[in-house]
Amino acid sequence: MTDFRTRAQAAEAAMREVFEPTPLQRNDHLSERYGAEILLKREDLSPVRSYKLRGAFNAMRKVLARAPETTQFVCASAGNHAQGVAFMCRHFGVNGVIFMPVTTPQQKIGKTEKFGGDAVAIRLTGDYFDDTLHAAQAYCAQTGGHFLSPFDDEDVIEGQASVAVEIEAQLEGLPDHLIMPVGGGGLSAGVRSYVGDRAKLTLVEPMGGACLGAALAAGKPVRLNHVDNFADGAAVAQIGAKTFARLSDLDAAHARVIDEGRLCTTMLEMLNIEGIVLEPAGALSVDVLKDMGDAIRGKTVVCVTSGGNFDFERLPEVKERAQRFSGVKKYFILRMPQRPGALRDFLEILGPDDDIARFEYLKKSARNFGSVLIGIETKNPDNFKHFLQKLAAAGFDYRDITKDEVLAEFLI
Repeated sequence: MTDFRTRAQAAEAAMREVFEPTPLQRNDHLSERYGAEILLKREDLSPVRSYKLRGAFNAMRKVLARAPETTQFVCASAGNHAQGVAFMCRHFGVNGVIFMPVTTPQQKIGKTEKFGGDAVAIRLTGDYFDDTLHAAQAYCAQTGGHFLSPFDDEDVIEGQASVAVEIEAQLEGLPDHLIMPVGGGGLSAGVRSYVGDRAKLTLVEPMGGACLGAALAAGKPVRLNHVDNFADGAAVAQIGAKTFARLSDLDAAHARVIDEGRLCTTMLEMLNIEGIVLEPAGALSVDVLKDMGDAIRGKTVVCVTSGGNFDFERLPEVKERAQRFSGVKKYFILRMPQRPGALRDFLEILGPDDDIARFEYLKKSARNFGSVLIGIETKNPDNFKHFLQKLAAAGFDYRDITKDEVLAEFLI
């Protein structure tokens, strides 16, 4: 453990030739709300707006020290790892080939191109990440390039541990509690290995990609059957073998899972109140504070905001998920009588704080009735209780499809 700490400290010191330590900032809003000293480790303010360049820097630095003839690094990524590798390829003056899924948003492709410049070539391959990963590894086998894993690499783990090295220096000691997201496990494995038992740790993952929880339950890394890619920075189908080896004895109570809908409420809160732009994975460590209660009251707590690469074209989706989770927006399929005045009768049921956000005739289900998709927004979730009581009393048949994932995917 001591040897790992020494190597992590050396990695952090070497990084200073490339970028300054990211800020560790007290957040007054969160501190007041939770009765604790809440500090944010702002990895969203790194040169590539995530912590991923740390692992990329350390791995490339050590590979080049061992094999200075290495001229090409290869990775597969649709997000922050790609940008970190691209940034470091230009820094070290080596070539990079970055494989990205064909479905990668142009914004992420553009940022990767910007950071890498002429040093990087991007290859769009595969509709799904697994296809992209296989293509990148096959390319390495053919060309002899060095494949750089986003998390399952000892040098990458060591580089990500530099986050904890900086926190310790900035606080002149470690906090009582450290909270960070976990996806493939590079950051969490590195920080845990550095911190040991000197501070409490809470690791947070999205419900749609809870691969750490699955691995802890099985005693080994297992592949999830389905992954919700909304929190793409942490939504991983299977935790790394090397990273899990460093996390396998973690108390399952210290691994928390967050609903993506609730996560959206935190993203909007941090944007609207604090002016802090966080990507979904970057907001995980802040969102879980809602569940911590007395465990953090009066304590010094550091939340690692791991990334801020958020495409604002996704903002309507974030708002939609947040409203549905909070219960202030619901969708119904309404059986509307096909008679004069039926629509007026329905509108009179709405309360003063209710608003129609969606109204669409789907079909006539019978000669005298039609099916309508309707979305209602309100200010208080309790308003829906009165609305539905009035709806039933007026004889309107309806079906609440707000949480019906299949129907919602096709209709909403």
